[in-house]
Amino acid sequence: MCLMSSETNEIRISLPSPFIDERGCLQNLLDTPISSVIYVTSTPGAIRANHYHKDDWHYAYLISGEMIYYHRNVGDNKPPEEVHVKPGDMIYTPPMVEHAMKFLADSTFIAFGGRPRDQESYEADLVRVTLISD
Repeated sequence: MCLMSSETNEIRISLPSPFIDERGCLQNLLDTPISSVIYVTSTPGAIRANHYHKDDWHYAYLISGEMIYYHRNVGDNKPPEEVHVKPGDMIYTPPMVEHAMKFLADSTFIAFGGRPRDQESYEADLVRVTLISD
């Protein structure tokens, strides 16, 4: 069975219909130029991100597990919006959006970024914030 995006809003990305035959499934995740692909695992209760990017953007495709994705525009003082992310969901984070992820179960996702992910380039574009905490 293919994992398909279950819902669409401005953060969650609707995936195209997969090609399925007796051999299995081909699911197109992205059709855009990217500079980095990262495979990430997380344990229950782990918090990732708590930052924003000045120029970079990224997509995150949840393969397994479950998380809550928090986001708000930089400079906004209201509480962050929450998106419940399940396997097969793809979310998008544009530049200048504070974001964090809290994992509810052992989880695996792939992050696709617009810029190179070497540490120097990554840190130069990153601003750390505390959007959520334990």
